[in-house]
Amino acid sequence: MPIDPAKAVAAEPRSAEISWDHKDVQLYHLGLGAGVPATDPDELRYTLESRLHVLPSFATVAGAGMGVVGGLSAPGIDIDLAAVLHGGQSITLHRPLPTRGRAVSTSRVAAVYDKGKAAVLVLRSEAADEDGPLWTSDASIFVRGEGGWGGDRGPSERLPLPDRAPDADVERPIREEQALLYRLSGDWNPLHADPEFAKLAGFDRPILHGLCSYGMTLKAVVDTLLDGDVTRVRSYRTRFAGIVFPGETLRIRMWAGDGRVQVAVTAVERDDAPVLADTLVAHS
Repeated sequence: MPIDPAKAVAAEPRSAEISWDHKDVQLYHLGLGAGVPATDPDELRYTLESRLHVLPSFATVAGAGMGVVGGLSAPGIDIDLAAVLHGGQSITLHRPLPTRGRAVSTSRVAAVYDKGKAAVLVLRSEAADEDGPLWTSDASIFVRGEGGWGGDRGPSERLPLPDRAPDADVERPIREEQALLYRLSGDWNPLHADPEFAKLAGFDRPILHGLCSYGMTLKAVVDTLLDGDVTRVRSYRTRFAGIVFPGETLRIRMWAGDGRVQVAVTAVERDDAPVLADTLVAHS
């Protein structure tokens, strides 16, 4: 079997020095669609170095790190990228992210779950600098055709939506070239750029990175319900429930209450097909 669960989980963690500066942060924000309108003071916090703050989801790309694709080269894992989809993502922030930093990222395969017709890999990355921990990030990677060995199925937690109207309901357009820009932050999976590769993976055309919709959603929550203050975010998790294509529009519905915002994200042009589900932002 291309995945050896015991070997993957038992492998020694891998550590690497990572660094980033304002250009990396600005590029990431632009890849999420920041900067529209270009002179809006609220948007300049994402695009202008003299006013810059860092959206916490930047942790998923900071310094490239192990990354989703890089994590698939861990011992005990030998799989076809065409069979891979990002199943879920969580980040816990230990303190606000600086606009310029140098840290040590330690990465490992935290778990391998057997979903029957697929396997799920949990890739955990922890980053710390000289002042202590910065973030802990878990990426759940869905690998089609690699399950069925009788292993632990893992958690299947679902988060029912509140039975009331959302506190905010906004739409965010995805530009036609947005995946091409976003991938410059370090996710080079050809699924998001190469039409022929996308067809091999079963899609009519390249799809947007799940982590791009993830970042777009957090930005919408921060801008809409958290007074534009990125430092209020404590943790953020989601399950990638469906795909979205460049050129489509995300509908982002938010329910606020007691230090948390629950979110549902859908694709407007496809009758509100699910994109992100079981999504929760914890905040101060």
